[in-house]
Amino acid sequence: MTSLDLGLIGNGTIGALLNPTGDIVWACFPRFDGDPVFCSLLRGPTRDADFGCFAVELGDFVRAEQEYLVNTPILVTRLYDRTGGCVEITDSAPRFRQHGRMFSPMMLVRQVKRTAGNPRIRVRLRPASHYGRSRAEITCGSNHIRYVGTDLVLRLTTDASVTALVEENFFFLEDAVTLLLGPDETVQGAVAEVGRRFLEETATYWREWVGSLGIPFEWQDAVIRAAITLELNVCEDTGAIVAAMTTSIPEAPGSRRNWDYRYCWLRDAYFVVNALNRLGATRTMERYLGYIVNVVAGTDNGRLQPVYGLSGRSVGEEREIASLAGYRGMGPVRVGNQAHRQVQHDVYGAAILTATHVFFDRRLVRRGDAVLFHRLETLGDHAATLFDQPDAGIWELRGTPRVHTFSSVMCWAGCDRLAKIAAHLGLAERAAHWRAQAARIHQFVSERCWNPAKDSFVAAANGDTLDASLLRLNELGFLSDDDPRFVGTVRAIGRELKRGDFVFRYVEPDDFGKPDNAFLVCTCWYINALAALGQRDEARALFETLLGARNRHGLLAEHIDPRTREQWGNFVQTYSMVGLIGSAIRLSVRWDQAF
Repeated sequence: MTSLDLGLIGNGTIGALLNPTGDIVWACFPRFDGDPVFCSLLRGPTRDADFGCFAVELGDFVRAEQEYLVNTPILVTRLYDRTGGCVEITDSAPRFRQHGRMFSPMMLVRQVKRTAGNPRIRVRLRPASHYGRSRAEITCGSNHIRYVGTDLVLRLTTDASVTALVEENFFFLEDAVTLLLGPDETVQGAVAEVGRRFLEETATYWREWVGSLGIPFEWQDAVIRAAITLELNVCEDTGAIVAAMTTSIPEAPGSRRNWDYRYCWLRDAYFVVNALNRLGATRTMERYLGYIVNVVAGTDNGRLQPVYGLSGRSVGEEREIASLAGYRGMGPVRVGNQAHRQVQHDVYGAAILTATHVFFDRRLVRRGDAVLFHRLETLGDHAATLFDQPDAGIWELRGTPRVHTFSSVMCWAGCDRLAKIAAHLGLAERAAHWRAQAARIHQFVSERCWNPAKDSFVAAANGDTLDASLLRLNELGFLSDDDPRFVGTVRAIGRELKRGDFVFRYVEPDDFGKPDNAFLVCTCWYINALAALGQRDEARALFETLLGARNRHGLLAEHIDPRTREQWGNFVQTYSMVGLIGSAIRLSVRWDQAF
């Protein structure tokens, strides 16, 4: 049965998901939000059209093993046959510095090597076009195959028999073959040598990148895998950060909560940038800041949408795709996202918080200045105006708008950070202005979003329901860890939103009914809140449970069934991996206390 027990490879241009036997079940070209050339993940159980796949099959197959090369996103799959034969498939996407810039082409590199016995393999490479609607046409050269789709041409360059690949014949693997799938361009050099060099330089790049990170003492492997995964979701060309690689993995079985996450949510990207910055990966922040500054400059009077495409332009209209049945047949499959039309006021705070780092982090060569500050003030003006107005909120509710507490708090955070930036730049008058705006918003939230009967802040002004985003009140600086109101809020959320070992984002019915599964990052927020209250033992126990819910490669989707612990929702979810990093940093013993 199809599951999310998948591995992720990529290079900042493309990403691919592989199942436990090494089949590429999802990969979009020419970039993250492109056409899924490999889409069997969403083909459904009937598979009426058997294409959109890239598999290396072993004759008389009996079992498989799979693991990442240490501190890289390079995935190794070993397939064994009944007679002891074994082949090793090494999958990667080239990424390394070359000629003074990052080399990250639209290319997958598959190296298949015999390691034991006398194995017979066949390659099933069947690219799809237009979201699984049609199969790419084939033309052949002496050592390559061209796959011609409606809008894209891919070229497979190989040292294997072209005839065997086209006809999908089994053949004995004497030594090794290399498969380079990428743009319709001639590969310069011998295929095996190019593949070997790309693999070695890619492994070196990632190991040096990991070596530059400042990681906590405990749970190092989990944090490293999470950090690599987040970096794979960053578009090298533009600096945009996608929320996930996939579209339309349902949040729960049959829920129709199927959304396209292959775009850049300003809120999610802030969390990613913040997490990687805490680990020392500052380049991601610098590139994303360039993206967000260009987004702001291109808006109408600084009005922000919640989500943008990889180029910084608006996301396309949401539509349903009939050619794909959906994950386990649970449609619909959606492309585009209606969220770009929603009003979500927290985005102003998220954009300002992202940019705040460049004014204070002395590791950065390009520092924030008065010009950037004044650009951010336009966002602050919107935050100061909209903080008490209804919106769709952090969870993008599609029903009646409300004045969501988290949106108001993020507006406060934006104004608060502008005051601090202005003071840092010596702009006393502007600092006083933004302090006054922040104080006004703080008073509104304290008076209108506090519910004495629950001894807790609530999801919306004058409301009585809870929302897990309130667990962020202390980390945003709105409340101190020991503020009785924060203590009461954490306890109320534990009573009302926690189910077993996991926390729901909310539990009241929405446009699609009552939520069935827990939102994984909310559990991380709860863990952090417990630690802030001094309940470290409970927090550590819950964190270990969360780590145990990851798939075999240490990856997390968006949601989890608290009863079966099966993962649901789009994959790999940056929110969830960010939450893992944040909790590990908060809970780990310090290096100087570890020995």
